[in-house]
Amino acid sequence: MATEVPEQVPADEIKSMSIADSESQDQPASSSSPSVQLSLDERYNLLRSIAEECILEEELKNLLDKKAEPICYDGFEPSGRMHIAQGVLKAINVNKMIAAGCRVKIWIADWFAQLNNKMGGDLDKIETVGKYFIEIWRSVGMNLDSGKVEFLWSSKEINARSHEYWPRVMDIARKNKLSRIIRCSQIMGRTDQEELTAAQILYPCMQCADIFFLQADICQLGMDQRKVNVLAREYCDDIKKKNKPIILSHHMLPGLQQGQEKMSKSDLSSSIFMEDEEAEVNTKIKKAYCPPIKVEGNPCLEYVQYLIFPWFHEFTIECSEKNGGDSLYDPISRMTKLPNSYYKV
Repeated sequence: MATEVPEQVPADEIKSMSIADSESQDQPASSSSPSVQLSLDERYNLLRSIAEECILEEELKNLLDKKAEPICYDGFEPSGRMHIAQGVLKAINVNKMIAAGCRVKIWIADWFAQLNNKMGGDLDKIETVGKYFIEIWRSVGMNLDSGKVEFLWSSKEINARSHEYWPRVMDIARKNKLSRIIRCSQIMGRTDQEELTAAQILYPCMQCADIFFLQADICQLGMDQRKVNVLAREYCDDIKKKNKPIILSHHMLPGLQQGQEKMSKSDLSSSIFMEDEEAEVNTKIKKAYCPPIKVEGNPCLEYVQYLIFPWFHEFTIECSEKNGGDSLYDPISRMTKLPNSYYKV
């Protein structure tokens, strides 16, 4: 849902609109101590705030009421550089899950990256990238010292318990038609019109099996992974499993240019990467699609809504005096311009 902006400054009149703050030592605001006891409603609202879509809300409430430490499943393919959607947004979401009392299992999908031909299918390179991702999350403030986050390498875990894993993969494949599996190809960043390899047909069956292999109560992945998570719920009907995995699908941050619904690593001009210098971030933001008085499809406003507000609680746009001076916004005022007396000198 886009944030309403009663007053919006034209992009070419903004002196600076920087996400990066090299001097800030703040951690994500959502990383409140997990030792703080939250009520059932508070835990539910915290988890629900992660998701653009929840399937199903009543199941989530019932789970939290009956289980003190639900298992949340998240995962990633180690490939290429990490952008802010993977870096900052994931840190915020994982810290919310921890604060809500959950255990988080992050599946390092190295075999999946190989199936999807990432890093040329070289497992050694894929492992190096996976370790690099973990260190970025540590540095950005993901609460890895809580004891509630566990990184699991798919190749090692599957090899250790192959007698559990592969029969599940085969059963999922047997119970679904090829057309249904092909529709899940979106999870690999593919379309169902592309010519897929046999390995890429196997991929959705394996990702579906991961949910049961990890005994996940909650699947916390992006909207682009929704189809395979729904496949897992459908599979529960096939095997008469009562407790289905709950799906929390988070919003996909758009790229910097007009019409880019998802930030892409392959388009360097549309992505802000975690290792970008502040000056580089400022340059990319200044070139971003940010039309005056337009909220829908405005990537800059989405970054403020999903990254800045959850972390810093407020946001300042620096403008020249002829355009009214600096403007401070916060989520409570829904980005309504605040009086100058509010500013701290």
